[in-house]
Amino acid sequence: MRRFGRTLVTAALAVAVVGGTAGWASGDSQSAVTGPPPGSAGWRADTAYGRALPDPATAAPREVARFFAGLDDAARAALVRSHPLVVGNLDGAPLPLRYEANRLAVAATGDARFASLAAPDRRILAFDPRGRGQVAEVFGDLEHAAHVSVIVPGSDNDAASHDARRAPHTGPAAMARALRTATGTSAAGRPVAEGSVAEGSVAVIAWTGYTTPVGVGLDAADGRLAAAGATRLARFTAGLDAVGAPDPVLFCHSYGSVVCGLAARHTDARDVVAFGSPGMRADTAGDLRTGARVWAARGPSDWIADVPNVRFAGLGHGADPTSAAFGARRVPAADVRGHAGYFTPGTQSLAAFAAIAKGEAR
Repeated sequence: MRRFGRTLVTAALAVAVVGGTAGWASGDSQSAVTGPPPGSAGWRADTAYGRALPDPATAAPREVARFFAGLDDAARAALVRSHPLVVGNLDGAPLPLRYEANRLAVAATGDARFASLAAPDRRILAFDPRGRGQVAEVFGDLEHAAHVSVIVPGSDNDAASHDARRAPHTGPAAMARALRTATGTSAAGRPVAEGSVAEGSVAVIAWTGYTTPVGVGLDAADGRLAAAGATRLARFTAGLDAVGAPDPVLFCHSYGSVVCGLAARHTDARDVVAFGSPGMRADTAGDLRTGARVWAARGPSDWIADVPNVRFAGLGHGADPTSAAFGARRVPAADVRGHAGYFTPGTQSLAAFAAIAKGEAR
């Protein structure tokens, strides 16, 4: 009875803190964008090729890859022109086709919020304009990279803010750039220019591929948006596998670590790194049921330490991944400032992240 009483008190504290009564911002409730991309009905109805096109809602990424492998260049190009939103989001489709399809899809929206994503030097691997917008962008040469990392961000991220001006080295695109720069040396120690390929090279994907919470409210306290995001992340990583990319490292920030915790068992990730995490909806690293190595980091001034690590009545995300009891490998972060400073150049955390990304960490 005493233990139950303590649980109720802790749960009440969690609701009070996350709900904003502790002085934090409350958030607006979000509806998760799920399901196949816009334009899927027209794609399914297309009979120009004498056979059914792979259903975006049900076809496995490997099935999609086999379908495109059986088409000639003219047919592939025609599908990009006719169905850019579908091809651009079709996990398992060839990477160059997705980049071109998403360039067309972004431009077709005519939405100034997304205009910069259509620039010819951007490698947009996924783009969905519904809701606040979702996007995945590649930094480096994903087709030839020896290692792949995926940044999974937390609250307040979407296609419009993906690469918006904010504090340096924060935000999905900026984190991805910082990580690639930190890993970007050849075997001889010479810097590798953006877009070039070197032995052991790393491609980094900034994956804002799910509906994130806005602010620190009840959406951030429960797992509803994370569960929807986990389904999308698992399919996204299956798409990477279908086109021959190496098993990825998942770098999971804040609420993004909840997404990774739920998705981990359904991915082929080599490593899962949680930082600034409120919990991963698991009591221990073993409970994630993944063959990946699990890492965790938290800086000394990260406010996430004030979030109670409980789960009660659907609220809270469970154990602190940096606790000894959780069993994750610790990433040094003593010089990290705040909640989003983990990719700041010169920090212990970024150096460790780079080693993990390159497969050099033990």
